[in-house]
Amino acid sequence: MGRPSAFDREQAVDDVMHKIWRDGYEASSVKAISEMLGITRSSFYNAFGTREQLFKEALVHYCKQSPDYALALATPPIDVRMLITMVFREACAARAQDPEGRGCYAINSVAELCNTDEELSPVLEDLVLGSIDQIQTILTWGVESKELPRDLDTRAMALSLQNLLIGINVMCKIVRAEADLLKVAETTLKGLNLYEYGIDEAVN
Repeated sequence: MGRPSAFDREQAVDDVMHKIWRDGYEASSVKAISEMLGITRSSFYNAFGTREQLFKEALVHYCKQSPDYALALATPPIDVRMLITMVFREACAARAQDPEGRGCYAINSVAELCNTDEELSPVLEDLVLGSIDQIQTILTWGVESKELPRDLDTRAMALSLQNLLIGINVMCKIVRAEADLLKVAETTLKGLNLYEYGIDEAVN
């Protein structure tokens, strides 16, 4: 029996993303996903290939709607402090507005699968390391435009910003108030001299 003619693959990937986000990868078996989508196991494999392939597709789908996707899209010239401040503000808002307190799909997956899943661990490692590299590139643009100090250790700063983002994505599972998450982000960004003052603060 093939998959139903009304099967919406894009919607299915979105539904699977939310299931893995909520329940975790290991709990989202082929059987569980197939039942959720209302398709047979045969239809699952025909539509998505393996569960690992579907996870990768859902990860790409998630990244394109993640609050920090603006970093991946950035091109010079750019106000680096403004970009970084806005990304963290949007991340805090997004995490606080999730009634399930799920945190970040990608970071949850890093915690669950890195160093344990031979196929997916490298994918997640590349995602995080690629994010660090992109942040470093953005900081380098700031140095080149003289917005940031020329002696700035862009690698150390990029690692610090990625660590801050990961921390917020985990802390939000317990600290739900947007104002509190913003305090974490803004205090650190100010300490790193990467906070853009003058932005209208919607949350006090």
